[in-house]
Amino acid sequence: MEKTGLKGRRLTRGRWGAAFAATLLVAACGGGSDSSGDSGGDLATARMLTTEVAAAGGAAAAGSSSPSCLNRVNNTFNKLLECVTLAGVRRHQQALQTIADENNGIRTSGTPGYDASVDYAAQVLRDAGYLVTVTDFQFQTFITLSPTVLEQVSPGPAGPLDNTIMEYSGSGDVTASVTALMPPPGDGTPGCEAADFAGFPAGNIALISRGGCPFALKATNALAAGASGVVIYNNTTGDLNGTLGEAFTEDIGVTGITQALGQQLAATPGLVLRLKTDTFRGEATTSNVIAESRSGDPNNVVMVGAHLDSVNEGPGINDNGSGVAAILETAVQMAKVKPRNKLRFALWGAEESGLVGSTNYVEGLSQAEKDRIALYLNFDMIGSPNHVFFVYDGDDSDGTGEGPGPGGSDQIEKAFESFYMQRGVPFKGTDFDGRSDYRAFIQNLIPAGGLFTGAEGIKTAEEAALWGGTAGTAYDPCYHQACDTFANNSDTALDINADAVAYTTLLFSMNTSSVNDQRGKGNFRMPALKPLHPERTGN
Repeated sequence: MEKTGLKGRRLTRGRWGAAFAATLLVAACGGGSDSSGDSGGDLATARMLTTEVAAAGGAAAAGSSSPSCLNRVNNTFNKLLECVTLAGVRRHQQALQTIADENNGIRTSGTPGYDASVDYAAQVLRDAGYLVTVTDFQFQTFITLSPTVLEQVSPGPAGPLDNTIMEYSGSGDVTASVTALMPPPGDGTPGCEAADFAGFPAGNIALISRGGCPFALKATNALAAGASGVVIYNNTTGDLNGTLGEAFTEDIGVTGITQALGQQLAATPGLVLRLKTDTFRGEATTSNVIAESRSGDPNNVVMVGAHLDSVNEGPGINDNGSGVAAILETAVQMAKVKPRNKLRFALWGAEESGLVGSTNYVEGLSQAEKDRIALYLNFDMIGSPNHVFFVYDGDDSDGTGEGPGPGGSDQIEKAFESFYMQRGVPFKGTDFDGRSDYRAFIQNLIPAGGLFTGAEGIKTAEEAALWGGTAGTAYDPCYHQACDTFANNSDTALDINADAVAYTTLLFSMNTSSVNDQRGKGNFRMPALKPLHPERTGN
């Protein structure tokens, strides 16, 4: 899921130029003797992982619960949901984890780890019989070449401090005294005006509270005042995962810390910090993976998508290996189904860099091609460990945020609600806030919907009473961190949501009449599932 912060956002994917690839491989591996510019070792690993799945028996290897899944046509809800299993979804997540493990712990666009992820996913889809295209595009990327260091030098005790580098930070290694700017409420816009730095000692590190203006403006003003580095602390609880935006080109290190740590540092007399940032900023090439069914009405296309890249801080196995894995397993188990409508799976590149892959794709379509897309389903983070079952609020029944989606989005929401109701699972609306790949679709008036189990947002006591888990902590405590690994998962949420992915994919591949009035198969008329426990919904 895309990071909050500036309008210009996050990380990267794709194939580097040869010189940059060599630089990163040396930094990550201690030498480049066993790798080449085409990340051959990583791609070979991805092919090996795909081969292992195929060798173990195709669909059965993907974790299906019945041997009959190997050969039958899963063209009913019962048959498909029997074959789309948690084990199968987790197998794909494990493959992505293995890829990350062999590529500096990340699958960021612009790195060999992402290219290996593309190779793996494309091969799974090809082996299932889909028509697969891998489409390259250019984008601005940001990659950390070595771990960011923030250390307290004095007064004691000295030692490292938890921090998260601001995306598009420059590089530097400075040890300097710290000057803290006045935080709110004394200054409601700290660091946003040049006057805030009046008398700032040149060469010091600036310590600034979040709030009032973009991070980039704070950093630019600090640099102009002579700051040698910038540390921005949150103005609320939780980690600060921010971005300076791809337009930021100043050569100064900028990192983010929690509110509690920032307030502690601001109150420390004689504070000296070391800040080391080592980054690359520039243009890279990355890819979208698009897979189409061989049958189905090409004038009524049902799209199902998820972003394939991770952030630069970790492997991204919930964000968004969860959505990717559920889609791959659904595609595998629907391989023999002949949908009434053309089914198009999309795995997006550079989502974490500002929704670049999905935006590039939609903007590259003619109006006639856009008009042929009946709807888009988006699955971004569907296995968060401290989860809530969120459904995108297509009809704006919650009355918050950005309003309803394009006409038909309400019916997509209803399909997910119907599924949850049948399972007796409470659910809750979530706003179309533009932070994931549905954005380009709804901006082009294509109906959209999807699922979400939460990112950095804090679970409320009311939500904990409905879904369990821990109130007062993030839905995903490892959001955009190195700990977003295979272990960062709720089996319960992922199992239920993988079935929801399969259910809605099959439903709309057969009948979109509720969304766009196009005639579909009558036995797939929505809602196909009757609610068993409607009183338990959390909507």
